Amino acid sequence: MESVKRMSVIASLLVVLAGIAHADVISDWHKKTVLAGVKAKAGVMQERNAAIVHVAMFDALNAIERRYTPYRVQLTAASNTSREAAASAAAHFLLIRLYPDQAKDFEIFYRASLATIPDGEPKSQGIQLGEKVAAEIFAWRAKDGADAPNTYRPHTVAGTYIPTTLPFGFTMAKTMPFALTQGSQFRPVAPYSLQSVQWTKDYNEVKTIGIARGSARSAEQTDVARFWEFAGPDIYNPMVQQLAAAKKLDVMENAQLFALVAMATADAKIAFYDAKYTYHFWRPVTAIRNGDLDDNDATERDPAWEPSIVTPMHPEYPCGHCATAAAAAGVLEALFGDAVPTFTLVSQAVPGVRRSFTRLSDYVTEVINARVYGGMHYRTSGEVGVAMGRKIGEYTVQNYLKPVR
Repeated sequence: MESVKRMSVIASLLVVLAGIAHADVISDWHKKTVLAGVKAKAGVMQERNAAIVHVAMFDALNAIERRYTPYRVQLTAASNTSREAAASAAAHFLLIRLYPDQAKDFEIFYRASLATIPDGEPKSQGIQLGEKVAAEIFAWRAKDGADAPNTYRPHTVAGTYIPTTLPFGFTMAKTMPFALTQGSQFRPVAPYSLQSVQWTKDYNEVKTIGIARGSARSAEQTDVARFWEFAGPDIYNPMVQQLAAAKKLDVMENAQLFALVAMATADAKIAFYDAKYTYHFWRPVTAIRNGDLDDNDATERDPAWEPSIVTPMHPEYPCGHCATAAAAAGVLEALFGDAVPTFTLVSQAVPGVRRSFTRLSDYVTEVINARVYGGMHYRTSGEVGVAMGRKIGEYTVQNYLKPVR
């Protein structure tokens, strides 16, 4: 059953990606990277791995035509070096190491990519350049802490049982960022007091609208909650892909755009996990079942309350979906503005359903709403996550891969 569901997920993604006109080598390897993460069930590592691939492709192409400030690798290549070969070689080098179980598939795709490039010195130089840049990026990120053991310490007292599944994302909170100086750079202030008016409002909203049975949700709100149940790069990658195609970006502009988004969203994931494990704020399912413990008479306990969407295994504050969506939107808004050509998204949670947007702000707002409708987050947490994610996106654009005169 799980295998069938996973194939349905991949098929849904392919429907959207197939509808996007072929743009260039960056877009092609971007699609391959996204689908590789889905197939591997890479989870919290997906954004980090995508960023590794994209910054390598960017630095390789930028070495041939220095239009932007380099990200990390400072090389200069002949102007006739094949951009297609350089980007393909960089992506291939990294993907077979990040997802070794899919090496055969990557090899086939790589050979097909190279077959479209005329043999000769430009092609050979491109391959050498791409592999050299990728090797430097891979060696650097190998020490970023992403694969450190999960040393989360459960909060308990001696002899008392608590659920024994470790929460995830704890290691990601301590991973070296791509653009930020540290994961805590834009850490939000602590959550509100449990006696505050805002807490009371948020508690009762999610209690009423996010409950699994007997909710005040409309049918559309339920669909929105289910649509945004899916996680990872799939919540923004098709948007970036479609807008890049609509804007008719050239290969170097695409390399910059995808690298900026990949960096910002990877850092948003690091940042929101940093905040989550700093504050350890309780989820609605915990709070509402313990509504008599917050010293607030306006938050009545419901001992049988369950969320409409299964709650993820990590702390609540801030909303992670909201932060990563806003980080991607923050990059796009800095480059293109809020109003953009229509983009359409699909969800692995509800195959066949599509959601379309013409404003990045509307897209981000829907993510906030969805997490409240699903019963996993409070509205304030969503708003805080969006604010943090937008700051990360804007900071990345302001400080990295900037156009040179």
